[in-house]
Order: sequence, then structure tokens, then C-alpha cells
Amino acid sequence: MSGKYHFRVPEQKKIRMIVHTDCKNEADDQYALVRHLLTPKFIVKGVVAAHFDLSQKMYQSGKSATASLEEVNRILDLMEIHDVPALLGSEVPMPDEHTPMDSEGARFIIEEALREDPHPLYIACQGGLTDIASALLLCPEIANRMTVVWIGGGKYPEGGFEFNTYQDIAAANVVMSSQVPVWQIPGDVYRGMSVTLSELQLYVEPCGKVGKYLFDQLLQVNEDTADIPYWPNGESWGLGDSPTVGIFLDDPFNQDLFDERPAPRIDAQDMTYHFDTDNRPIRVFKKINPRLILSDLFAKLRINYGQGN
Repeated sequence: MSGKYHFRVPEQKKIRMIVHTDCKNEADDQYALVRHLLTPKFIVKGVVAAHFDLSQKMYQSGKSATASLEEVNRILDLMEIHDVPALLGSEVPMPDEHTPMDSEGARFIIEEALREDPHPLYIACQGGLTDIASALLLCPEIANRMTVVWIGGGKYPEGGFEFNTYQDIAAANVVMSSQVPVWQIPGDVYRGMSVTLSELQLYVEPCGKVGKYLFDQLLQVNEDTADIPYWPNGESWGLGDSPTVGIFLDDPFNQDLFDERPAPRIDAQDMTYHFDTDNRPIRVFKKINPRLILSDLFAKLRINYGQGN
């Protein structure tokens, strides 16, 4: 894809990225995955397909990560990308905070983290933290060799229910109590990534096979969820996973965008935050730049898949 751009990202500014996605849970993970693959700042080393086993039961228990894997492979095929591996993560959450769920996804994270490479490694986690926590338990020495960027967690300081946390609270607590650097984008922040269906029709649908698929699959989920009274809106959608790209296009070291906070312990019952621990500080984003994120999405799709490409 880099040949489509009339600019280059200096090699020393590039970063390694593993995308961790519950890609068939609803309709925005697909957008975030395409964005990662089209971003020349990222050296995408692989995509780990995550479970959403505690979600609405579109799939049998123990089958949702496989559904995510199939969706990842569908996106890779539509983009004609054949050199990025797709790995299966755990199909179910961790049973407790001491028992890792071994999977090819967790092993891939370990392998890449142990690799000697001058480009820093980031894990863009757009779902539950099962595979990241399992990798840390299986190989604790990787904690200082990567950074976890997590779309998840409730609003600070109180916490509370949030979908990605709910998928594996034990795993979230393993990550929070570890030494791995964490950049957290909590729910009240990522929910700022709203887009209208008319914008998607205008800017996404015309962009080749992948653009049409992104648009059509979102419309299908919009129809499938029509009877849910509180979500979605009906004429708009939340692209809440896309900040895992957007914070790197903005200035991730701009301290106006985040606070350094002690990592909380997350209550297993109501997902509220508790700070009576000796957990190390983590970076909690309090702002994102939706204009930059959406404009970049539309531009990259048009450059790579618009008319004449």
C-alpha cells in the first residue's frame, strides 16, 4: 500500500503493531483493522482474533474467536494482503487471574515481543484482554518489551460497566497489576468517535471492494440490532476502535491528551475502579481528535481504493 502515498514515514518513526480484534462482534472493528493496515507508520506484524464470548450470543460459546478470525481473513482478502498473519486467540475468558489461556495468538505476542528489533512494539487491543494477559502470565519478561494500547474500561475515576472489560475482568486485572506499559482509552473517550451513515455512504462505500464491504456489513448490523432500544442510534455509528490508530497520528506524548494515573483494580462484580493498590501508573487518555481520525480514514480509503485505483 505504501506505493500509493506521495510521502514516506522515516524508518526511525515507524513502530511495530499487533492488532488484537474481536472483529466479528459488531461493525467498527473492521474499520479499525483496515486503518491499521493502511497506515504507513505501522509495521503490522500480525492480527490476533479475539473472543467476545460474553457478548450477545450470535455464536455458540467457544466459537466467537473463530468468527473473528474468519472476519480478519475476509478483510485481508478484500485488501489483497497476503503477508500479514492472522492468529487465533483464546475462545473464552480466563477462569481466574492465575490461569492463562494458551493460544496461538498469545504465543505470537510472546514471540514478537522477544524479537530484537529497533522499532518499538505496540499491541492495539480492541476487545477483551484475555490474550495479552495470558501472554504476560506465560512469559512475564515481555512486560518491558511492549506497550498495550487498550480500548476499554469505564470512565475515570469511578469505572463501571464497559463492554471490553466485561469480556474478561480477570484478564484486565492481570494487565493492570503487571508492569507492562498501558495506554488506556476508556469508554467515555472512545464513544466520541461518532460518524453518520451518510458520511460512510459518501466517503467509504465508493472505495473499492473493501469500502463497499465496510459499509454493507455495518448496515447489516444496524438492521440486525434494530430491536435493541438503547443501541445503536439508527442513523449513526460509533467507530470506537479507531483511536488505536488516531492517537499515533496525533501526538501521543502531548500531555494535554492524557493523565498518568495509578492503574486501578477492577471490581469483579460491578467493574468499578479501586485504587488501594501499589499498581504502577498508566497513561489514561482523556481526549481524542475525531476530526483527524475520520478525515484520515476517508483519505486513506480514497487514495488506496477510490476511483482510478
